[in-house]
Amino acid sequence: MSLGIVSVTVGAIAASGLFLTLVLCIDRPRQALQRLDEEILDIAPYLALVGVVMLLHRITHGLSLRISDALGLNITDIIYDVEGSFVVYLQAVTPDGLVPVFSGLYMFGFAYVLATPVVLYVLTSATRPAKELLVAYAFNNVIGALLYTLFIAYGPRIRLSGRVDGLLYDWFPQTQQLTGAVSANTNVFPSLHTSLSVVVLLFAWRRRHVQPRWFGIAFVVTTGIVTSTMVLGIHWLTDVVAGVALAYGSVVAASRTVPVVDMLWEQTVAERLPSLTT
Repeated sequence: MSLGIVSVTVGAIAASGLFLTLVLCIDRPRQALQRLDEEILDIAPYLALVGVVMLLHRITHGLSLRISDALGLNITDIIYDVEGSFVVYLQAVTPDGLVPVFSGLYMFGFAYVLATPVVLYVLTSATRPAKELLVAYAFNNVIGALLYTLFIAYGPRIRLSGRVDGLLYDWFPQTQQLTGAVSANTNVFPSLHTSLSVVVLLFAWRRRHVQPRWFGIAFVVTTGIVTSTMVLGIHWLTDVVAGVALAYGSVVAASRTVPVVDMLWEQTVAERLPSLTT
């Protein structure tokens, strides 16, 4: 199966989940669509920011790997010394019947959980949370890329080959093309699957009284994604802990950045309006 087909499949499944979530979480869909143009225009610069960050990450991926090789800071053994065989034990106690569930959450649930809150917040006129969420995504990607460049870290399925199985590729071998296109075997610290998913959960927690259904969904899916990173032998527990810390820091930073940016933007527009109307 080609990379394009895999990408389309992931997108289609995520979009289906997004649609069902909107049906479940939005009580008045017609009212939600009334100010859609204004809401999209309001968050457009933040969407562009995330797009630019992701594009730069993709463009500089090869350079990042070369710099990482030149630095040679391999922390894989340090991670193993810290946590030992935790992932080996976790795989051993995970029922075989749950492996395809975790594989699906890792591949499809991740795309779903990142896209859904952005659309949900825009449709419910929660543009401030949408902006902060997008900025937190950007912080995650930038800091994650820097850490991937600084450190070399191989996951359990490589470091403990023979004791830890690469279960994701056993169930979905075609996904190797997709994961290989966006990441490398040396890029496991921190777990960006964890950090980005936890960012979503933290925002859902903050708005749990307004959107309790979404919080429940986000909690279940995020928990499954975080667990899947270890069950599938992709990440260490240390990577997950670092991902949670990165998520928290990104949310705090985004919550402080967006109000300042919006204030400066409003001041700039207010200063220009008199000159535009004369």
